[in-house]
Amino acid sequence: MTGADEDRLRDGLDVAGEDCGLWVPGVDYVAGWREARVAADRLNRALLRSGFELSDVRAVASTDGDGRGVVRVAGWPDAVERLAGFLETLVGGDGGAA
Repeated sequence: MTGADEDRLRDGLDVAGEDCGLWVPGVDYVAGWREARVAADRLNRALLRSGFELSDVRAVASTDGDGRGVVRVAGWPDAVERLAGFLETLVGGDGGAA
């Protein structure tokens, strides 16, 4: 999220991947990150509307080594368990994937 919600990102959840900081010259990481940021913001808004706190679980924009956008979900285990339960309820609780 942008603006005042940026402060929520400084809550102790480590959202940096193990390759954080490794940049290859000539790769456009910004374009991929921007695309991922739009998707992460949408998911974060949905999480907020669903009663989750972004200090507990949130979507984080990133890129892979090739500059493609990546959205990761970062959260404390109990919040991720609640999110998984919420999603399972939406798909009928069978635990299966599409």
